[in-house]
Amino acid sequence: MNKLTDAMKQMLATQLPIQATVGEDGLPDIGPKRSLRVYDDQTLIYNENTGGQTLNNIRNGSKIAVAVIDREALDGFRFIGEPELFTSGEPYQNALEFARNNGMKEPKCAVLIHIGIIYTLKSGPTAGKRIDQ
Repeated sequence: MNKLTDAMKQMLATQLPIQATVGEDGLPDIGPKRSLRVYDDQTLIYNENTGGQTLNNIRNGSKIAVAVIDREALDGFRFIGEPELFTSGEPYQNALEFARNNGMKEPKCAVLIHIGIIYTLKSGPTAGKRIDQ
């Protein structure tokens, strides 16, 4: 089961997610994704605005990891998934609308993240435990 819970959705809506990909040279690329949000119960979406290393890594086959952490609550989640790029269709329309509603520039593309694995980052003995099984 790799469905987002209400707690996960709430944290993604209120905390700044950080995403990571890996380049062909094996080096990680990591950064905040202000536009990252829930698309549906098994999918995240974000607006790709820069067209930089992250987009190159995705085009070259990298999976993507997203971490979201509530520092005060010592809680969080890590999502591992397969990214899919859209320059048209419903996901891209979603990205355009999000950009307009949030004062952002038009995205180069929309990236859907099909969640495959979920881990807890809650402080304590369960930290790092896979929770989607």
